[in-house]
Amino acid sequence: MKILKNPSLERLVLQRPADEQAATRRTAVAELLDQVRREGDRAVKQLAERFDGFAPAQLEVEAGAFERAEAVLSDELKNAIQLAYRNIRTFHERQQEPEWTVETMPGVQCSRRSIPIDRVGLYIPGGTAPLFSTVLMLGVPAQLAGCQQVVLCTPPQSNGEVHPAVLYCAQLCGIRRVFRIGGVQAIGAMAYGTETVPRVWKIFGPGNAWVTAAKQLVSLDGVAIDLPAGPSEVCVVADHTANPVFVAADLLSQAEHGADSQVLLLTTSSDLMDHISEELERQLADLPRAEVARQALAHSTAILVNTLDEAMYISNGYAPEHLILQVENPEQWAGKVRQAGSVFLGHFTPESAGDYASGTNHTLPTSGYARAYAGVSLDSFVKKITFQHIQPDGLVHIGPAIIAMARAEGLEAHARAVSLRESERVRE
Repeated sequence: MKILKNPSLERLVLQRPADEQAATRRTAVAELLDQVRREGDRAVKQLAERFDGFAPAQLEVEAGAFERAEAVLSDELKNAIQLAYRNIRTFHERQQEPEWTVETMPGVQCSRRSIPIDRVGLYIPGGTAPLFSTVLMLGVPAQLAGCQQVVLCTPPQSNGEVHPAVLYCAQLCGIRRVFRIGGVQAIGAMAYGTETVPRVWKIFGPGNAWVTAAKQLVSLDGVAIDLPAGPSEVCVVADHTANPVFVAADLLSQAEHGADSQVLLLTTSSDLMDHISEELERQLADLPRAEVARQALAHSTAILVNTLDEAMYISNGYAPEHLILQVENPEQWAGKVRQAGSVFLGHFTPESAGDYASGTNHTLPTSGYARAYAGVSLDSFVKKITFQHIQPDGLVHIGPAIIAMARAEGLEAHARAVSLRESERVRE
């Protein structure tokens, strides 16, 4: 990791790794999406053959595959998934908002109601490392929201089948329409619809740079997406009370995601920084994805700061996807968080708890988007529709203001929509 000691906060600039292929990739993705839009299932299979080396004969997973998946999974894994499902459901149930009504003035009632998005698509990265936990993170709120149609696309394994853990999680969430489709072609199939895959109105889920570009492009065609996403990242703020073993483990848990992942360490302790460096090397020695983690660490940064206030200033400026506060009295410092996707408090709260089973959602804004975006929640699967009901006496109270404002904006028809009602009421 690059090490900075007591840098000038005014001059400190933290940059994510540059994506030098973004423009070229975007052009290529646009062509692939257009092919899927024009040719449907045929294009989906052609692209699967081109990029994955084979195309499944049947795109949709048959009903019997769900039962077979449950049978082959170990009880240990199924129990773990069920625990995670319960916690995620408990947390997201608390986000349900009942319809509420307020009388803004006599005779004028305004209300707001949550209505589920009827047709949603979930993209689950797969292949050698299927992210079945993401099925729970997206499937549970979709289930609670009451979305009428939930479509799931995921690339198959080398044997042409969807990983059984993905199917098991889908079944828990009430998802029965699963397709063996990955990459750009999956996003295109859900965005535009094919002979087999239903068109959806909003697409959720992480993916590589190609999938991310596809989601951004289809969002220009009227298909909503969950949030902008980029490489995974974590910021750890640590003081003299932090355990270097824990800090190193948390840094590596994000670094192993990919070579373009980024980790940031902010600490007030020079000794701790040295111990963390030593611990990183020790843990890397037997880490299966050590080479990937080393590449991520190569463009990551450790910063020695004078105070935790400086650390929080830097963190808020960086707006990390994950923020871990391994400090004394973490609740006190949590109050200073302004920009972060999800926050982990204390020495025994690893980021991986949020990735899997604590209950919070792990689909979070990256690349600094935490300045303006929140992570996926139950709200992501509903739209809030407002209603108003004005009684005749209410129009008397509010009408003059509407007329005055409409005429000031030069919109006479708006004004007449009120004045004609008033005239009709007088005649009655």
